[in-house]
Amino acid sequence: MLVVRDHRAPRIISELENQVPNKKQILPLFPLPDVVLFPGSPLPLHIFEPRYRQMVSTIMDGDKLFGVLLFDPHSSQAATIGSSAEIIECEKLPDGRLNIMTEGRRRFKVLRTIEDLPYLQGEVEWLEDEPADQDLEPVTKQVLESIKDILRLSSKLTDKSVEVPKDLPSDPLNLSYWVAGTMYGVPEDQQALLELQDTHDRLTHEAKVLTVTTKYLAAHSALKDAVG
Repeated sequence: MLVVRDHRAPRIISELENQVPNKKQILPLFPLPDVVLFPGSPLPLHIFEPRYRQMVSTIMDGDKLFGVLLFDPHSSQAATIGSSAEIIECEKLPDGRLNIMTEGRRRFKVLRTIEDLPYLQGEVEWLEDEPADQDLEPVTKQVLESIKDILRLSSKLTDKSVEVPKDLPSDPLNLSYWVAGTMYGVPEDQQALLELQDTHDRLTHEAKVLTVTTKYLAAHSALKDAVG
């Protein structure tokens, strides 16, 4: 059993974007059903197909990056916008299978696919949110307060202590990614948030969903109190 760890991760997303030029790049692609990866989010994977074992072996000798795309098994189509994943830990099993831990890095758009290897590759361009033309502080504060309310109500309903996550970001961009990757359960909704290129819009969508969730939990909490 061989375990390789990369102690450079995790990294702040805004810092990473400044380090990597915003240009086109050839990136190995890994379409996955029901998986939408956001920058900063962890993604553990079990690699058993020979083509993806080859992919991991190749990129481990380089930048350790590959692209994750949401795959629709019904249409056999993959989304064109995804996130790059960096391998930060790789465990090789005796039979050749791999357990890898990855972390989302940057969003990208596939310009064209390349099929000259056993695994899919694509020419991609990196995506960044547009510069904010609105004050992000009010909606950021609203989202943070909603998260705390949801955790408090969840703790009350389950009679279990639910703490605010230590990795909860406070800056708008990374908070919008964290909420989308952590508190959304429907891949199609997550994909829509991933494709937005406006931090304010992403946070606004999330604030609406979190408000509905808070009201739902508050109603159940009140019912629990009434029943005793």
